[in-house]
Amino acid sequence: VQLQASGGGLVQAGDSLKLSCAASGGTFSSYTLGWFRQAPGKEREFVAGITWSGLRTFNVNSVKGRFAISKNNAKDTVYLQMNSLKAEDTAVYYCAAKRGPVTSTELQYDYWGQGTQVTVSS
Repeated sequence: VQLQASGGGLVQAGDSLKLSCAASGGTFSSYTLGWFRQAPGKEREFVAGITWSGLRTFNVNSVKGRFAISKNNAKDTVYLQMNSLKAEDTAVYYCAAKRGPVTSTELQYDYWGQGTQVTVSS
């Protein structure tokens, strides 16, 4: 499975961005998809995940109520809608895929996209 993340950019605090992650080379609908982020000087952090059926999502406390994850199986694409962005959301955002339930442990994800930079100016 190959993953291609896109949609990052430079925005101001309070703005919104929608990241996309397009998958190819596998049965997209059977995978759990996750979004991670890594800020400068920090470890990579799990942000949100969605199961193959789209019935479960999981967000870390820092983005609850502001970020939402969704997927379109027909387009083999998972999205991360980010609203009310803050300077602390600045990071490289990665999408990842695995089989089985959503987890926040990056080592359990088998496939990774290249990352897309999100920069939020305050």
